[in-house]
Amino acid sequence: MATRRITQETFDAVVRENMEEFEMDPDEALKEAVVQFESQGVNLSYIVKTAPAVSSDDKQEEQTHEILQALDSLRIGKDSVGVKEVTADMKRFTEQCSLGFAQRYLAAQKDAYPVILFYCKKSMEEQEDVLTALSALVALTDRQPDLLDAEGQQFLMNVLKKYEADSSVTRVAICVVRQCCLKHEQNRQDLIKGGVLTLLTGAATQHKGCAELVKEASAALRVMTFDDDVRVTFGNAHEHAKIIVLEHNGLKVLIEAAKAHPDNTSVLSELCSTLSRLAVRNEFCQDICDLGGLKLIMTLLADSYETAELVRQVLSAIRAIAGNDDVKDAVVNAGGVQLIVFAMNRHMNNSAVCEQGCACLSVLALRKPNNCKVIMENGGALAAVQAMKTHTDVLNVQKQACMMMRNLVSHISDLSKQFLEMGAEALITQALRTHQDCGDVGKAALRDLGCQVELRELWTGKHGSLTQ
Repeated sequence: MATRRITQETFDAVVRENMEEFEMDPDEALKEAVVQFESQGVNLSYIVKTAPAVSSDDKQEEQTHEILQALDSLRIGKDSVGVKEVTADMKRFTEQCSLGFAQRYLAAQKDAYPVILFYCKKSMEEQEDVLTALSALVALTDRQPDLLDAEGQQFLMNVLKKYEADSSVTRVAICVVRQCCLKHEQNRQDLIKGGVLTLLTGAATQHKGCAELVKEASAALRVMTFDDDVRVTFGNAHEHAKIIVLEHNGLKVLIEAAKAHPDNTSVLSELCSTLSRLAVRNEFCQDICDLGGLKLIMTLLADSYETAELVRQVLSAIRAIAGNDDVKDAVVNAGGVQLIVFAMNRHMNNSAVCEQGCACLSVLALRKPNNCKVIMENGGALAAVQAMKTHTDVLNVQKQACMMMRNLVSHISDLSKQFLEMGAEALITQALRTHQDCGDVGKAALRDLGCQVELRELWTGKHGSLTQ
């Protein structure tokens, strides 16, 4: 994988050299430069790959890329014109940022953030102007959360408060919040301390009829529960989920919003994903069920089983809330097993659906002998075995299927014979050979199925060296 980096100026200089020294046309010079650097192991994902422009007097311009031209126009106009006068340049900048990460990265390297933030703050009094400036900020901060500073955080809080009744401005501002909290734990903690959760849940309640805003608010709340910043040893993901539920009534807010869009699968899918992230405690799972969330999830699965990605998200939500034993029974009583097995068979070639399906059945079987019988009667075991056959190279499918088998036979040992007749032993043995990380759960499944398995005792507790 390419790891070396170069500057935009270095890349542009080579393209110019190809044009001048070797008399290549711009497209050929550009292609040659790309091949040259990639052959040297250079990562060009940060580089704007366009041929340099030449000024009318045939002299080379230092800044040739359109993103920088738009930025220069905005920088020049900071002290001399109002926001309306630079609207065209702002939209041009936004469009250029939207072309790709390389354009956004180049703009950030040339200090675009303070310029755009300046216009955002300057436009606060005019709805149309602030919407234009915020759109530019959205485009610039996409995959660049480090750009947001304390001044920017305060601006976002101010604009969400000032325009809380305006769904358009609120939605775009929330989009900036979401992007700047993705893979950035410090931004999450700072914004939560600043009161952003009140504004997010308030927006989802006040504008629950606005599908796009509900989706954006739900996504932002979900990002607050992530632990995805590799620079931080321990994040506050679990604590943030608890705060959303206990202090901001997050479960009710999301479920009420979902009820406002019974036929919008896009909104319902988004809300299911967030609910699954908030089901971090036993009582939260029960609350989701009591508030009507389980009914909503089951209905969505029954009505939208054709869409694999939506099915995966719904199964993930069922898996999360079924951690509660009472919810397990509610899922089974609502026909959940039949729907899960049907969805797995419908999307058997989709490894993500198979993984989540096996995980759901595994959770439903845990500590529930009666549920085990329902799973077997409705073809759950056969679906899991077929998933193992179909996705032999997917570790998580193999692990979840093994865990499901264990949970079923641990309660009803007679079920072992049925699994073995389906070829489970050979499949598990193959998984053990293919996936090293499948060792513990695979061997445990073989043991519980009554198969011969070698269990190596790593340490007996005797005195002496562990290496002996």
